[in-house]
Amino acid sequence: MSNYQLAQLNIATMKAPLESPGMADFVANLARINALAEASPGFVWRLQDEAGDATALRPFGDEVLVNLSVWRDVQALSDYVYTSAHTEMLKRRQEWFSKVSAAHMVLWWVPVGHCPSVLEAAERLALLQELGASAQAFSFRQAFAAPDAQASLPIS
Repeated sequence: MSNYQLAQLNIATMKAPLESPGMADFVANLARINALAEASPGFVWRLQDEAGDATALRPFGDEVLVNLSVWRDVQALSDYVYTSAHTEMLKRRQEWFSKVSAAHMVLWWVPVGHCPSVLEAAERLALLQELGASAQAFSFRQAFAAPDAQASLPIS
Protein backbone atom coordinates (compact mmCIF):
# COMPACT_ATOMS: atom_id res chain seq x y z
CA MET A 1 0.00 0.00 0.00
CA SER A 2 1.29 3.41 -0.96
CA ASN A 3 2.05 6.19 1.48
CA TYR A 4 0.71 8.62 -1.12
CA GLN A 5 -2.66 9.58 -2.54
CA LEU A 6 -3.55 11.48 -5.68
CA ALA A 7 -4.60 15.13 -5.46
CA GLN A 8 -6.42 16.75 -8.36
CA LEU A 9 -7.42 20.28 -9.22
CA ASN A 10 -9.53 21.36 -12.13
CA ILE A 11 -10.81 24.81 -12.87
CA ALA A 12 -13.44 26.00 -15.30
CA THR A 13 -14.48 29.46 -16.47
CA MET A 14 -18.25 29.83 -16.49
CA LYS A 15 -19.96 31.23 -19.58
CA ALA A 16 -22.62 32.83 -17.37
CA PRO A 17 -23.12 33.60 -13.67
CA LEU A 18 -23.91 30.57 -11.52
CA GLU A 19 -27.39 31.96 -10.74
CA SER A 20 -28.29 32.38 -14.43
CA PRO A 21 -30.72 30.15 -16.35
CA GLY A 22 -27.84 28.96 -18.53
CA MET A 23 -26.14 27.37 -15.52
CA ALA A 24 -29.32 25.97 -13.92
CA ASP A 25 -28.84 22.39 -15.13
CA PHE A 26 -25.24 22.36 -13.97
CA VAL A 27 -26.24 23.64 -10.51
CA ALA A 28 -29.16 21.18 -10.32
CA ASN A 29 -26.74 18.27 -10.78
CA LEU A 30 -24.00 19.39 -8.37
CA ALA A 31 -25.25 17.54 -5.28
CA ARG A 32 -25.83 14.34 -7.26
CA ILE A 33 -22.39 14.40 -8.89
CA ASN A 34 -20.64 15.28 -5.61
CA ALA A 35 -22.45 12.40 -3.88
CA LEU A 36 -21.42 10.10 -6.72
CA ALA A 37 -17.77 11.12 -6.23
CA GLU A 38 -17.95 10.55 -2.49
CA ALA A 39 -19.44 7.08 -3.01
CA SER A 40 -16.86 6.12 -5.64
CA PRO A 41 -14.16 3.57 -4.81
CA GLY A 42 -10.92 5.37 -4.01
CA PHE A 43 -12.47 8.74 -3.10
CA VAL A 44 -10.75 10.33 -0.08
CA TRP A 45 -11.67 14.03 0.26
CA ARG A 46 -12.97 17.06 -1.61
CA LEU A 47 -12.87 20.80 -1.02
CA GLN A 48 -16.25 22.18 -0.02
CA ASP A 49 -17.83 25.15 1.68
CA GLU A 50 -20.75 25.30 4.12
CA ALA A 51 -23.20 24.59 1.27
CA GLY A 52 -21.50 21.25 0.55
CA ASP A 53 -19.83 22.24 -2.70
CA ALA A 54 -17.04 24.63 -3.67
CA THR A 55 -18.98 27.03 -5.91
CA ALA A 56 -18.68 29.93 -3.47
CA LEU A 57 -14.89 29.57 -3.39
CA ARG A 58 -13.39 31.66 -6.22
CA PRO A 59 -9.62 31.80 -5.72
CA PHE A 60 -8.99 31.96 -9.50
CA GLY A 61 -11.46 34.78 -10.21
CA ASP A 62 -15.18 35.51 -10.05
CA GLU A 63 -16.04 33.45 -13.14
CA VAL A 64 -13.83 30.44 -12.31
CA LEU A 65 -15.14 27.41 -10.46
CA VAL A 66 -12.68 25.17 -8.66
CA ASN A 67 -12.76 21.43 -7.95
CA LEU A 68 -10.08 20.08 -5.62
CA SER A 69 -10.08 16.50 -4.35
CA VAL A 70 -7.93 13.59 -3.19
CA TRP A 71 -8.19 10.01 -4.46
CA ARG A 72 -6.50 6.69 -3.72
CA ASP A 73 -4.73 6.66 -7.09
CA VAL A 74 -4.92 7.65 -10.76
CA GLN A 75 -7.10 4.68 -11.69
CA ALA A 76 -9.73 5.47 -9.04
CA LEU A 77 -10.03 9.07 -10.24
CA SER A 78 -10.04 8.03 -13.89
CA ASP A 79 -12.81 5.49 -13.25
CA TYR A 80 -14.95 8.17 -11.62
CA VAL A 81 -14.29 10.79 -14.30
CA TYR A 82 -14.62 8.59 -17.39
CA THR A 83 -16.74 5.55 -16.51
CA SER A 84 -19.33 6.75 -13.98
CA ALA A 85 -22.42 8.92 -14.45
CA HIS A 86 -20.01 11.86 -14.19
CA THR A 87 -19.39 11.41 -17.93
CA GLU A 88 -22.86 12.78 -18.74
CA MET A 89 -21.82 16.09 -17.15
CA LEU A 90 -18.39 15.98 -18.78
CA LYS A 91 -20.01 15.64 -22.21
CA ARG A 92 -22.04 18.79 -21.55
CA ARG A 93 -19.21 20.99 -20.19
CA GLN A 94 -19.17 23.19 -23.32
CA GLU A 95 -22.73 24.31 -22.48
CA TRP A 96 -21.53 25.86 -19.23
CA PHE A 97 -17.80 26.52 -19.48
CA SER A 98 -15.47 28.33 -21.87
CA LYS A 99 -12.90 26.36 -23.78
CA VAL A 100 -9.38 26.94 -22.49
CA SER A 101 -6.06 26.62 -24.26
CA ALA A 102 -3.88 26.22 -21.16
CA ALA A 103 -3.92 23.28 -18.78
CA HIS A 104 -6.96 23.51 -16.51
CA MET A 105 -6.47 20.24 -14.61
CA VAL A 106 -3.47 18.97 -12.66
CA LEU A 107 -2.68 15.83 -10.70
CA TRP A 108 0.03 15.33 -8.08
CA TRP A 109 0.87 12.99 -5.21
CA VAL A 110 0.37 13.97 -1.57
CA PRO A 111 1.20 12.03 1.59
CA VAL A 112 -1.70 9.97 2.96
CA GLY A 113 -3.82 12.20 5.20
CA HIS A 114 -2.79 15.47 3.56
CA CYS A 115 -5.59 17.65 2.18
CA PRO A 116 -4.03 20.20 -0.17
CA SER A 117 -4.82 23.89 0.04
CA VAL A 118 -6.06 25.89 -2.92
CA LEU A 119 -2.74 27.75 -2.92
CA GLU A 120 -0.81 24.47 -3.16
CA ALA A 121 -3.10 23.35 -5.99
CA ALA A 122 -2.66 26.64 -7.84
CA GLU A 123 1.12 26.27 -7.60
CA ARG A 124 0.90 22.75 -9.10
CA LEU A 125 -1.30 23.97 -11.94
CA ALA A 126 1.15 26.80 -12.68
CA LEU A 127 4.01 24.30 -12.65
CA LEU A 128 2.23 22.11 -15.21
CA GLN A 129 1.37 25.11 -17.39
CA GLU A 130 4.93 26.47 -17.31
CA LEU A 131 7.05 23.32 -17.50
CA GLY A 132 4.79 20.54 -18.76
CA ALA A 133 4.21 17.18 -17.14
CA SER A 134 6.58 16.04 -14.40
CA ALA A 135 6.38 13.91 -11.27
CA GLN A 136 5.39 17.11 -9.40
CA ALA A 137 2.49 18.10 -11.69
CA PHE A 138 0.93 15.91 -14.38
CA SER A 139 -2.28 14.91 -16.14
CA PHE A 140 -4.11 11.74 -17.16
CA ARG A 141 -2.36 11.97 -20.52
CA GLN A 142 1.07 11.60 -18.91
CA ALA A 143 0.64 10.26 -15.39
CA PHE A 144 3.49 9.49 -13.01
CA ALA A 145 3.67 6.77 -10.37
CA ALA A 146 3.53 7.63 -6.67
CA PRO A 147 6.95 8.47 -5.18
CA ASP A 148 7.10 5.18 -3.27
CA ALA A 149 6.03 3.01 -6.21
CA GLN A 150 8.44 0.30 -7.34
CA ALA A 151 8.74 1.61 -10.89
CA SER A 152 10.19 5.07 -11.31
CA LEU A 153 9.13 5.33 -14.95
CA PRO A 154 6.08 7.35 -15.99
CA ILE A 155 2.89 5.31 -16.37
CA SER A 156 0.51 5.82 -19.24
